[in-house]
Amino acid sequence: MEFPNSSTNNHPLVTVIIPTYGREEPLRDSIADVLNQNYPNFEVLVVDQSPTHQADIQSYLEELAAKDKIKWFRLNWASLPGARNYGVRRSAGEIIIFIDDDVKLTPDYISNHVKNYLQNPEIGAVAGRVFDRMKLGESKGEFEIEYLPPEAMNPGIAWYHIDLVHTIKPQQVLSARGCNMSFRREIFTKYGLRFDERFRGSAVREESDFCLRFRKTGYKIWYDPEACLVHLGEETGGCHDISMRSLKYQFTFYHNHFLMAMKNLTASQALRLYARLFDCHVLGRPPCHKSGSPIKVLTRGIFYILGFFNALGSLIRSLWDDGQIYSRLDQESITKSSESLVISH
Repeated sequence: MEFPNSSTNNHPLVTVIIPTYGREEPLRDSIADVLNQNYPNFEVLVVDQSPTHQADIQSYLEELAAKDKIKWFRLNWASLPGARNYGVRRSAGEIIIFIDDDVKLTPDYISNHVKNYLQNPEIGAVAGRVFDRMKLGESKGEFEIEYLPPEAMNPGIAWYHIDLVHTIKPQQVLSARGCNMSFRREIFTKYGLRFDERFRGSAVREESDFCLRFRKTGYKIWYDPEACLVHLGEETGGCHDISMRSLKYQFTFYHNHFLMAMKNLTASQALRLYARLFDCHVLGRPPCHKSGSPIKVLTRGIFYILGFFNALGSLIRSLWDDGQIYSRLDQESITKSSESLVISH
């Protein structure tokens, strides 16, 4: 497959999209690592949903934007899937890479994503390896995995078997991690896929939902351990800053899991996921290892039930409302700007 927007066939234009919310130094350092890439043909889009920045970070972003080092978009709403869609609409690359705003990259990061598309036309997405900062000590030796088990390709239980931290061999996978994934442009243009903006809060499972719908294109999601980064996992900030201990996080956590299942899984697959979700996250059994106190189990059980019915409501509403709130706001803004431009002329 050829890439029309290439300087050469070996260097298709790449867009790196960085959604950000409430991050300062980690955002600056992440951008610096992207700008230090040895790949010769890429653009950087920062989709910024932070209300304000520290003075030095604000100056840094303004300077990079003024020098056309980055394209910097300021938004007055916060949604991770909404930010991804916003960036895609403004991207020019034939390959689109998504990273978080708190990562560390080696200079060959982009090159390691691109090589997979050049080597195999059946690959439509690349899932990169993620070294979580808190798990770096587990990433070598006895913790290494060569190939994921067959269960990792079963949508009903895969989420408890996909390990993109310790796996060391390239292979086909069911899903990528949102902080390190890339796609061919035609996934968005030819097939019209969009990230579902109904995935709320921290947007857990939004990339899983997207990858399950991606499979219908016939393309493969290929895991390449060389396309790696370190995810810092900062405790504050992110595209939607919600504490994992908050009631809002718990509510959206279950809503998002059930919504993903209702949209994409067969009845038997969904039942397996519901059972595993209850066993692990409500009862607290391994690998979750949560408190088994009756009060906490009861509280988690209530959120589990509320999340199910709320996701069911989201699915029913999709009969007349697809939930793409932020994309509609963006499209309306673009339309108004176009109309104003026509009137002024």
